[in-house]
Amino acid sequence: MRQSKLFAKIKKEAPKEAESISHKYLARADFIDKLASGVYSLLPLGFRVHKKIENIIREEMTALGGQEIFLSVLIPKNLWIETDRWRTIEPPLFKIKDRHGAEFGLGPTHEEVVTDLARRRIKSYKDLPFSLFQIQNKFRNEMRATGGLLRVKEFVMKDLYSFHNSRDDAAEFYQKVKNAYFCIFNRCGLKPVYVEADPGTIGGELSHEFMVLSETGEDKVLICQKCNFAGNVEKFKGINICPKCKAPLRKFSSIESAHVFYLGTKYSKVMQANFVDKNGKSQPIIMGCYGIGLGRLMAAIVEVYHDEKGIIWPEEVAPFQIHLIPIETSNSRVKKVSEKIYRDLSSFAPTHRGYGGSTEAKGFGGQKTGIEVLYDDREDVSAGEKFAEADLIGIPYRIVISEKTLKRNCVELKKRSGKRIKLVKIKYLSRFLNEKLKMKNVKF
Repeated sequence: MRQSKLFAKIKKEAPKEAESISHKYLARADFIDKLASGVYSLLPLGFRVHKKIENIIREEMTALGGQEIFLSVLIPKNLWIETDRWRTIEPPLFKIKDRHGAEFGLGPTHEEVVTDLARRRIKSYKDLPFSLFQIQNKFRNEMRATGGLLRVKEFVMKDLYSFHNSRDDAAEFYQKVKNAYFCIFNRCGLKPVYVEADPGTIGGELSHEFMVLSETGEDKVLICQKCNFAGNVEKFKGINICPKCKAPLRKFSSIESAHVFYLGTKYSKVMQANFVDKNGKSQPIIMGCYGIGLGRLMAAIVEVYHDEKGIIWPEEVAPFQIHLIPIETSNSRVKKVSEKIYRDLSSFAPTHRGYGGSTEAKGFGGQKTGIEVLYDDREDVSAGEKFAEADLIGIPYRIVISEKTLKRNCVELKKRSGKRIKLVKIKYLSRFLNEKLKMKNVKF
């Protein structure tokens, strides 16, 4: 991507209302744009990160055996009435009427819809277990939308629903989802704390949250340093002694980045979603639901990975892998070599990252490439401004080309997360990058 063509305008100042680091940096670097309170547009840089996160989640859910679906945002009033959530769900529903007077709630969650699907299809224990997931827009009527993407009115969420014929099978799957979630967070560069939580308006017999510790987080968690017990303050109000080992608890600020629920028969009973067991007896289906908000996860990554200059994206979710920056572009050789490096590195983006294309491009030294490059081809911007914007955007690797480096037939290569600069011979650049980008936490 040529930066001169990128739909983004970097800002020197954050929005006045921005308090969290993620809100400030994502807005300044033009990853997001505020449309209204709690309503944001994802611009090209932000959408690329969002799609990377989406693809990671989809891969892990598919590996669990989840089947992907896509459900309507418009949910008829009669389904909400069945579970009594038309008037009790918190935050309250966004409610609308069509031209015929029929009432709908904009879905903040989809337990009613997916339970209705199941009850019209499941007859026998032989039809169970199975799981369905979707990645889709949700609407929550928040009283106070704050923190940029951390608390919004419209967002994209992955929600997974599982259906079982025994409590043991449901509990086993609950643990499998827990492990899959830790894989997702690990691939996003995060190490959340798994805490006991209040089921809240979703309900159910058991609930856990994945909390990313952060000073800007609105949630509070209690953690035992001795036995590793962890719980949300909302569930364990007013305690300072571990309920398991009686050791002192420490309180931390955190960002809720995922929530899982063992629903049991909460929805299947009231909606009469039953199956016939081995003994010919009708039983309510046992259910679980498991959610991750993609925008909030994106913001949580920035809350953890940043410095005083800007964002430091983990490699698997970064909008691009390489930021290519020529300076002294009035020099014809600098410009010519920069153009060739850009073409050879980015001619074909790798298909597994979700942007299409072949990986058969030949780079310097005849090596196959497939590297996502943001090429700062702007000629009316100073070197200092280019470097400052590169630090703010936070792409993992920066390549600098100048008259000085070309005298040695080299480029400068630097990790965004480090300080050391490495000189790499141009003829070995593609091979070097392909080898390094396959490795995690590369040290120069």
